[in-house]
Amino acid sequence: MYILIAIIAAIVSGIICFTLPKGSKLANLLLLLNGIFTLGTSVMMLGQSKNPTALGIRYEWLTDFNASFSKAFGPLGIMLCLLSGLCFIILALMTNQINVQKSNSFYGFCLLSLAGLLGVFTAYDALLFYIFWELALIPVYFLCSMWGDEDRVKVSFKFFIYTFVGSLIMLIALIYIYTKTPDHSFNWSSFEGAQLILTGNEQMVLFIMMFIAFAIKMPIFPFHTWQPETYNQTYTPVTMILSAVMVKMGLFGLYTWLMPILPNAYIALQPLIITLCVISIVYASLLALVQKNIKKIAAYSSIAHIGLMCAALFSNKSIGTQGAMVQMFSHGVNIMGMWMLVYFIERHFGTKNITKMGGLASTNQSFTIFLVIITLANIALPLTNGFPGEFMMFNGIYNSGIQYNILMTVLAGLGVILSAVYSLNLVQKVAFGENKTVAVTKLSTAEWLGFIIITALILIFGFYPQPLINLFN
Repeated sequence: MYILIAIIAAIVSGIICFTLPKGSKLANLLLLLNGIFTLGTSVMMLGQSKNPTALGIRYEWLTDFNASFSKAFGPLGIMLCLLSGLCFIILALMTNQINVQKSNSFYGFCLLSLAGLLGVFTAYDALLFYIFWELALIPVYFLCSMWGDEDRVKVSFKFFIYTFVGSLIMLIALIYIYTKTPDHSFNWSSFEGAQLILTGNEQMVLFIMMFIAFAIKMPIFPFHTWQPETYNQTYTPVTMILSAVMVKMGLFGLYTWLMPILPNAYIALQPLIITLCVISIVYASLLALVQKNIKKIAAYSSIAHIGLMCAALFSNKSIGTQGAMVQMFSHGVNIMGMWMLVYFIERHFGTKNITKMGGLASTNQSFTIFLVIITLANIALPLTNGFPGEFMMFNGIYNSGIQYNILMTVLAGLGVILSAVYSLNLVQKVAFGENKTVAVTKLSTAEWLGFIIITALILIFGFYPQPLINLFN
């Protein structure tokens, strides 16, 4: 019930933002308060989330189609709601003292996207899931196209076309499954029962259709081409929403709406999907290695991390699946930190080109400490939050039982090595060497708070990850 209140509050607050006087600071405060409320309610519900339907709500909605307003709150969905709340808190802190153009509209669209994300992560009805999926996409399209660099409209349009086509394919698949459900219902449990009626070929085609939609959203190879330029051209705080939370919509869709509903196709296509994921890891890591643009380095790094999580989900091993869920949270935290770093570095040096940076350690030691800690977490150094989930995921891939499991594990491990190379190179270029900036940019109080939150989560779940692991046990 609390998450439903959070969804309504985000929608109402978003609408209020559009009506506020130009430049009103209340818009930023509304985003911060909604993030805090979402985070708080998610924490309250996590302890009771082992039984998703026990906390669920259900209201009659489109009775002619047997579609209901059903919400269920499992551990993964609630954790992703928590991550969403944290993301928008950090976003509000990042932009607290920045003069964002058309700020009321900016914060209004942010709040509407928060409502859409919360709806996706708690939907227990397929039609409701699809509607919130689209509601999460539309405000983010406006955020990408209205704020950012000069080519933002072109790349945002490509992003929209990719995701819209994927969504349309998914809708066709959902409608087909609906026609095969025993009671012609969009309810999740009815969809799960459809597997007894669907033939092997039907499962295979439907699985591919839905997988394409989720693969575009994550993204993984070869559905990734929209991502690097979108991340590069989009306003950095918006990029944080895309990479910290929105990509998790695809992983959540795989785990909740694909693997349990079409299990035969999941097993049959397991080797192919793991292969595509490993290609994503190696391909994205190699491209990150040669980038000079700091935003593209972060973008390709995200593709590699998502590829590893997807491969672990398809390992068909509980430790791999558990590790992927742990890593969804850890990656979300770490990539928020990375985009906070990027946002500060962009403002400090006035460029995205790392070859034109240097000497930050001599002018801002505090920021450099945050830079090193977050970078080490991003490469999953032991005693950071990135390590436990990554260790479990590699365990799952190695024991997946596919024909070339050892080769797949080794190639995925190559991505970790490459990640260390380009990440440490980034630290070297930005923090050390010749000082290439004239003005010294200091962290604001809000940015200090944001970095402290991120660093604390990295160290707490690095030293003691058991509560997070137990959540998905």
